Amino acid sequence: MLSFVARRLVATLLVLLVASYVVYVLTAMSGDPLRELRGSRDPNAQFLMADLAEKLQLDIPPTLRYFTWLPGAAACLIGRCDLGISVARGELPVTEVIATAMGSTLQLVTVATVLSILFGVAIGMTTALRQYSGYDYTVTFATFVFYSLPVFWVAVILKQYGGIAFNQFLGDPTIPWWFLIVFGLVTGFIFMAIVGGGLSTRIKTFLFTGLAGGLFLTVLDVTHWFDEPSIGLVGVIFFAIANALIVASLTTGLKDNKALIAFGIAAVGGPIALYYPFQYLFFYGNAWWTILVAAVALVLVGVVVGFLFGGDRKAYMARIVGLAAGLGTLPLVFDQMFQRWSTYESIIPLSSGVISTIGASTPAIDRQDDYWLQMLDSLTHMILPTLTLMLISLAAYTRYSRASLLEVMNQDYVRTARAKGLSERVVVMRHAFRNAMIPIATIIAFDFGGLIGGAVITETVFAWKGMGAVFSDALSHTDVNLMMGFFLVTGVLAVIFNIVADLLYSALDPRIRVS
Repeated sequence: MLSFVARRLVATLLVLLVASYVVYVLTAMSGDPLRELRGSRDPNAQFLMADLAEKLQLDIPPTLRYFTWLPGAAACLIGRCDLGISVARGELPVTEVIATAMGSTLQLVTVATVLSILFGVAIGMTTALRQYSGYDYTVTFATFVFYSLPVFWVAVILKQYGGIAFNQFLGDPTIPWWFLIVFGLVTGFIFMAIVGGGLSTRIKTFLFTGLAGGLFLTVLDVTHWFDEPSIGLVGVIFFAIANALIVASLTTGLKDNKALIAFGIAAVGGPIALYYPFQYLFFYGNAWWTILVAAVALVLVGVVVGFLFGGDRKAYMARIVGLAAGLGTLPLVFDQMFQRWSTYESIIPLSSGVISTIGASTPAIDRQDDYWLQMLDSLTHMILPTLTLMLISLAAYTRYSRASLLEVMNQDYVRTARAKGLSERVVVMRHAFRNAMIPIATIIAFDFGGLIGGAVITETVFAWKGMGAVFSDALSHTDVNLMMGFFLVTGVLAVIFNIVADLLYSALDPRIRVS
């Protein structure tokens, strides 16, 4: 494997070298970096032009100037990057600009990509298992609609109704009775379509989930939860039970008593037992370190419990119970953020509202020492741009995963597994799902590598200063150094994720070997 990775890195390094030369020369020849100064009425304009021309070495032709830039880029291999200064960002070092933009973009696209993959694959699998049903046709129609929508239109609509309109609702959070009924009916229809089964099963699912959905929203409205959202111990218990049931239903099934006991002890009992002890640590400790400690503690509890109750499948049970227990960290984190909700509302500008439509953070919050308050601020700023990217990507992942699973389900080994008497859950999750993920692994690797380059339109609409804004500024100001910094990051990450995709093949399919 090491020799394979080494060969790929050497080959792609040569490709990057040639590509960087072409990008450098074309960008340098596309415009004049001194254009704004040439039209300036500043009496020092000539001096500033001469100083900037000297710093950028504009007296050297672009075809040769590249070789004066290359040593600074090569020094990145030993941690001493020197990519020059950025004209578009007030002569700041390019490394500083790229580092800041990378943080913003990673914060945005990582969440959007992970959620798109999780929900897209889940929806695609359920439509494949309910092929040619009303649910399948509805999801297919919806995915084609979302896939065809322009990104800027989706961003503006979410800004209007997900930001401005929802902020107005939070100002007076009263839910009308008819919306409760509609919400219950829609919830019941969705779960009825996903679960499927005979007419009796469908009716029972519709009634139970519809009533539960309507009742849940009614309780939130009656208790004035939207006035001051909170998670609390009740929310942690609710999430822990739901999390344990979902993971158990996908892995061991709900009829395995030993597995249910293991999930109950680790995935349900673990977060509940640690709720009060971790309140002190969360309140006084650094947010990221306390999150890491909580996650590691819960995973270890899950691994130990899974190993003890695993019987002849100790390793498998340790993995899945550890995963379910580790997910119990999420409600503990959100609980800490929502405990600062009143403080957050008192600090943010009244004109912007709780759900922010512009920027990545609130300056007044950045000056606070409370890490959880800063995390809450980042969350409210990320909601709309994340939803924009997620809705577009979700449609693609849904279609890809549906087509891939349908192809795998018609294979001979799947029919053999059914003929052996295995349950449909085991056939799908243990036999079909892994091979269905092989083509998806390629798409995920390339999409994630591409998204690191930034979402130019989404970042522009929401004034998010990430890698997309770097690309736009570099192109509009003929900022060669900034463009090359952007190219280095996106090019190297594209190479890395390309190699990761190849390695994922061998991990998912034992017939594939890298050598």
